[in-house]
Amino acid sequence: QVQLVESGGGLVQPGGSLRLSCAASGNIFNIYNMGWYRQAPGKQRELAATITKGGETNYADSVQGRFTISRDNAKNTVYLQMSSLTPEDTAVYYCNFQVYTSPYDYWGRGTQVTVSS
Repeated sequence: QVQLVESGGGLVQPGGSLRLSCAASGNIFNIYNMGWYRQAPGKQRELAATITKGGETNYADSVQGRFTISRDNAKNTVYLQMSSLTPEDTAVYYCNFQVYTSPYDYWGRGTQVTVSS
């Protein structure tokens, strides 16, 4: 059974940095997109960043220039380096892996990121 496990969340002061990681366990094959999504209290889940197998990245306008997504295909792991954090970045962050066969995508359970002084 495939599971995605996020780590690296926590409490950070405004202007600080955090690095999130998400690793897949179990037999998972043919991952093409990996991504990070986030959901703030009272809001819908939104895309933060995605990365293709070839390394092409896409960022939400709100995180462009502050967040960097990367992946290690050999380890089935995706990272999100977050810097210059603001209270508006406070959310539960979820990782997502998209694969070519059913069930087509997997989600992690989420990791809380809180930006507060």
